[in-house]
Amino acid sequence: MDSLALGADLEPEPVVDEHSTVTLFVNGEETTLTVDHRATVLETLRERFGLTGAKKGCDHGQCGACTVLVDGRRINSCLLLAVTQDGATITTVEGLADGESLHPVQQAFVERDALQCGFCTPGQICSAVGMLREAADGHPSHVTEPDTATGPVALDADEIRERMSGNLCRCGAYPRIVEAIEDVIE
Repeated sequence: MDSLALGADLEPEPVVDEHSTVTLFVNGEETTLTVDHRATVLETLRERFGLTGAKKGCDHGQCGACTVLVDGRRINSCLLLAVTQDGATITTVEGLADGESLHPVQQAFVERDALQCGFCTPGQICSAVGMLREAADGHPSHVTEPDTATGPVALDADEIRERMSGNLCRCGAYPRIVEAIEDVIE
């Protein structure tokens, strides 16, 4: 029999390290940790940091339950690999408050009772905070009037609904969510 057929002349495959060390700034605290290359930001936040606000809803980036802020921009943390975020600043719903004082969006959600079961609420709140910044920075949405795209975008109910459309609420608390966001911009 041919020795090649038995694999006698083949060299063993090299061992590949499937982990990397990254430094993350989570809710204002710097942490260096070793992460599996396949671990998402969502898994890392929940399993390694114990931050369970962001939820694993669809695991496909379609529901928004996992929304957090990365360097001030809202992202679906279930789609983002932690290893790619070395040096990033990540803010979760737990990190929005200033001590005992809730973030204005958190406070508005409480005052408007803009939730029912609460599963999507952390993602809704983080998305709203990111969306408010995007509008202030002049980023247009699908419904933004063309002549307003040069400066801050005025947020009416239509703009808010469009900009928040990536965050689903299975309980249907949308009217109160829009009202809570309107309260913050008034």
